[in-house]
Amino acid sequence: MKLYGLIGYPLNHSFSKKYFTEKFNKEAINDCLFELFPLKQIQDFPSLISSHDTLLGLAVTIPYKESVMPYLSELDAAAKKIGAVNCISFVGSSIKGFNTDVIGFEQTITPLLKQHHTKALVLGTGGSSKAVQYVLDKLGMKYLLVTSKTDRADGCVGYDEIDEHLLNEYTVIINCTPIGMFPNEKEQPNIPYQFIGQNHLLYDLIYNPLDTIFLQHGLRQGATVKNGHEMLLIQAEENWRIWNA
Repeated sequence: MKLYGLIGYPLNHSFSKKYFTEKFNKEAINDCLFELFPLKQIQDFPSLISSHDTLLGLAVTIPYKESVMPYLSELDAAAKKIGAVNCISFVGSSIKGFNTDVIGFEQTITPLLKQHHTKALVLGTGGSSKAVQYVLDKLGMKYLLVTSKTDRADGCVGYDEIDEHLLNEYTVIINCTPIGMFPNEKEQPNIPYQFIGQNHLLYDLIYNPLDTIFLQHGLRQGATVKNGHEMLLIQAEENWRIWNA
């Protein structure tokens, strides 16, 4: 039995097992199984691999997109530049990391961008944020990172620094944090939503729920909104292509 799976913690928000199980049934893909592997710590990764000798591919989600990298023997060019992976392929003794988040994000945000969308606020600085930054660099869009950390690096601002002036300048807002994700649907990034208008694009990488409070605020203010569901579908299919290359 060919085995694929997802690592992260917790995994009660994930759609991956249902998606791939349905894919296997619908497309008559036999002898394949997709499982969830919730790892309480990334140090358990080697034992996971050694105990599943038919493992051919893994998807990676929060919080291990960066911390899994030292356990890999190889990285593709994009993953190496980004510094985060969300896809792992096992071929012989090679454990290679890829980043397919960039493909899903680029394909889904590009059709929504208008001429006035020249600057973005990127909420969060983790692995998903790094993939988003990679795409924004590719598109030539300037951006500011927003973080709640007190030891902020250059190019970062705090949530308390977001005001009307900043939102008038940065008309794309991308949530790369788990704030508002199931089971904490009532949470929301702490930004002044009253200053958002019809010129804004709010993109939430979260897909569960589909309509986060972050996006609900955007809709009420007349902004264009996009959740992470389509991005997830695209990167899942790209993962499958890599696992079967």
